[in-house]
Amino acid sequence: MAQITNVTSESLQAKIRQLLPSQQGFGEDLQAQNVIVPIIDLTETAEGSSVRADLQTAIAFGSNTFFESINVSNDIVTTTGFYRVFGTTSVFTTSSLVRSTRFVIANGGVAKIIWQFKLDAATGSFFNTESFDFVVFLRAGDVLRAISSSTDSYIGGSTRQIADVNGVLVNPSGFTPQ
Repeated sequence: MAQITNVTSESLQAKIRQLLPSQQGFGEDLQAQNVIVPIIDLTETAEGSSVRADLQTAIAFGSNTFFESINVSNDIVTTTGFYRVFGTTSVFTTSSLVRSTRFVIANGGVAKIIWQFKLDAATGSFFNTESFDFVVFLRAGDVLRAISSSTDSYIGGSTRQIADVNGVLVNPSGFTPQ
């Protein structure tokens, strides 16, 4: 026979209020029962039609666009949406010269630095390399730029659109989930 027991745990009730804010006004105690109640998961993940995030953002022959900048500012993405940006940068400097590579998102005359690698050597010679891998969102009018400050600064990598401006995922070119 089914038995129902009240659970009086303030920590559990606080967690329920945090996770399910629409349930806060009912004031009922939590209850537990000794009957197994089946739960049917009707989400896309349960039916197997969604793709794991690491597979959905995979590098594919037809989905990536290579870029590089040496002593120049290049517009590398000009279309709205979510983009994965990955690659490496190398900077060499001597004496008191400052060298850098950076990514900016520009819209009209305003540009904001979103990633930067800077080398400032007060004396001597220095060379350093850094990897990057991040995701950006571009609105209408936004441009993602890769900027190299000199011929001693290199930045190169690839971009891959992972979702459109509305968040609809873009699968790797040639991949169709079953």
